[in-house]
Amino acid sequence: MWTAFGGKSRAVEAEVVLKSVETHTTRSGNTRYVVRDHRGGEYTTFREEIGKAAERLEGKRARIEFHEQQRGEFRNVYLDAVHEAAPAAASEEDTEVDEVAWKTAVDAAPWLLGSQKGEDEVAPEELFEKLEPFKRLVSEDIREGEQEDEPGR
Repeated sequence: MWTAFGGKSRAVEAEVVLKSVETHTTRSGNTRYVVRDHRGGEYTTFREEIGKAAERLEGKRARIEFHEQQRGEFRNVYLDAVHEAAPAAASEEDTEVDEVAWKTAVDAAPWLLGSQKGEDEVAPEELFEKLEPFKRLVSEDIREGEQEDEPGR
């Protein structure tokens, strides 16, 4: 891909979680969309259809296409396309994280339910309602801790 500044740029695809989408109005009145992914990557687009697609997918997995452009000492990353990602198959690592999180939630059940072990019977639906949000938080903490431990982050 050739850029307007005569340099060559390479298009790249990635599958990411769109953490946030911000809009900024430029001095000339154009809208600039700034999209951030779960790894801290930042992408910019002025194309409304791409920005709106990113807004619809905020907080979800998405397949993005982007290109980088070096302008002097600055490296700009421009978002070229955003598509909903295909559902990911649960990896063995994800299954293991969920198992650990459920075990933690079950171990914490007496405190989460506010009763001593075996003292009060709790309906399965109520038990799930109490434990599942805690399990989700534990899973997120484990995954975030793993990402922080990865080299280069």
